[in-house]
Amino acid sequence: MAEPSPVDPEDAYDDVEPAARAAEGEANALDSDVDIEIPASASTEEAAAIVAAIGAHVRDREAAAAAAAAESEPSWEGDRFAFAGRVEQLQGRSVRVPASAPRDAWTASGRTDRF
Repeated sequence: MAEPSPVDPEDAYDDVEPAARAAEGEANALDSDVDIEIPASASTEEAAAIVAAIGAHVRDREAAAAAAAAESEPSWEGDRFAFAGRVEQLQGRSVRVPASAPRDAWTASGRTDRF
């Protein structure tokens, strides 16, 4: 079997028609830190398709990671115990602040009778 040779992603589009290149856009080009090897037997169109597919996969993973990071809400974890201490100081009673309690201090203070 032939040894796969590395192909520069920029060279993968050399023989592709300009209309096809414009349709896919230069956004399909891979970052310089992505290293792929395309088989020597692959045509230019196949090489371009491989580069486009891998580029789309990498962008999808980056988008999913960014969405997951954006969806994570701030945690109550250190602050809810401080809030429980304030309730104890002000109201003279011990409370357990649930993790589902509102994180906004004004809203949470209005619900201290439920803790």
